Amino acid sequence: MSTIYPVILSGGSGTRLWPLSRSMYPKQFIRFFNGQNTSFLGSALARLPQKAGFEAPILLCNNDHRFLVREEIDRAGIEPKAIILEPIARNTAPAIAVAALIALRDDPNAILAVMPSDHVIGDEALFAENIRRAAAVAETGKLVLFGITPTEPHTGYGYIKRGAALSGFDGDAFEVASFAEKPDRATAEDYLADGSYFWNSGIFALNAKTFLAEIERYEPVILDAARAALAGASEDLGFLRLDKPSFAASPNISIDYAVMEKTNKAAILPMDVGWNDVGSWSSLWDIAPRDDKGNFIKGEAVLEDTSGCYVHSEKSIVSTIGLNDLIIVNTPDALLVADKTRTQDVSKVVQRLKLSNRKEQEQHLRNYRPWGYFETLNIGPRFQVKLLHVKPGGKLSMQMHHHRSEHWIVVQGTAQVSIGDKEQLVRENESVYIFATQWHRLQNPGKVPVEIIEVQIGSYLGEDDIQRTDDIYNRQPEETR
Repeated sequence: MSTIYPVILSGGSGTRLWPLSRSMYPKQFIRFFNGQNTSFLGSALARLPQKAGFEAPILLCNNDHRFLVREEIDRAGIEPKAIILEPIARNTAPAIAVAALIALRDDPNAILAVMPSDHVIGDEALFAENIRRAAAVAETGKLVLFGITPTEPHTGYGYIKRGAALSGFDGDAFEVASFAEKPDRATAEDYLADGSYFWNSGIFALNAKTFLAEIERYEPVILDAARAALAGASEDLGFLRLDKPSFAASPNISIDYAVMEKTNKAAILPMDVGWNDVGSWSSLWDIAPRDDKGNFIKGEAVLEDTSGCYVHSEKSIVSTIGLNDLIIVNTPDALLVADKTRTQDVSKVVQRLKLSNRKEQEQHLRNYRPWGYFETLNIGPRFQVKLLHVKPGGKLSMQMHHHRSEHWIVVQGTAQVSIGDKEQLVRENESVYIFATQWHRLQNPGKVPVEIIEVQIGSYLGEDDIQRTDDIYNRQPEETR
């Protein structure tokens, strides 16, 4: 058996599960399950473990999410083969081409197990077994898609029609007869009745050499761009940063459109492992534990004469009377109320927020940084109050603000504070004051988190009023969102 390299695609725009997901915090980082101890990405990282014979994973993500990805990797206790930073979004085909090139550097017979970072798999052991079965098919030079046996006439998925069985695989794998776009309801019902149509899962087992050959055949510009981006890549704190101009030269195209719908080497392996792409709030309701009235409740809620609802509250108590089949998601800065049959339209709300330059589509009140996070507690015309959480070993850049002063009160732990050329330890219930234009730095030298209440006062309080030097995380000036 050839070596199998998990390839985890961790992009995302944070639209489909808004307001819990945001563009700077897409859904793969949200912790829904296992007592909120595991994110979608964390589950994907554990899905094909090295102890079960799989190779270390290759991850692809964008620059904005790189430290969130690193935190999930550290939490999982995994050392990946590579964390590749895509400098610009170019969809799945260019990303997978880069991963294939990396795998083939060390292994001319590499098989890629390509999967999104934000899907749910009910039976993880059976999933791993299906990957091995598909890898055996891919060893023959095939590009294998996983088809999910449909359980309903779903109109939100693309479909794959199964063709003739491939010889030598005991009826497990088939030729691909055709692809179908997301159907209307009547067509989806016909597909379900037909029995030869499967949902397109977006999960693949690819012979890396074959895949690159087919890319070169159908979309050679993609392969040229991937090779050039990799040749010009640079190492950055354990990340492999692709060359931006080279990668940007690639078309923005999915693997399906670039290769799978054109090649004669495509195969489909049906799979029934409790798969869900969690592509909307209604699909999350489908897999959530519910009470005898069909309601799921997370947080504080009182439901009266209410059924079939998904209620998630991170703020105030939610009360309902006489409601059916609604999605209610209450976060500290945004509230979503939607008909459960219309949750595919959440992206339209996000687009309107974006066109209005609203921050709620981009960030939560809690903003994650490589050193920890800050959370906005209150804001007024000339003041802002934040909570700073600095993890052990966390170290902010040396920085200065032109338009605001800051008052720091330590409420937990001991902080090491530099102001100008002076350095001091500031303990719990002690404080320091920093004038506008003073260079300053905060770090946590201890073994427990440091928490600080920061009071900002000034004529402009935006996060872009920051001048940095000596940043151990190598952030660019624009990374202040």
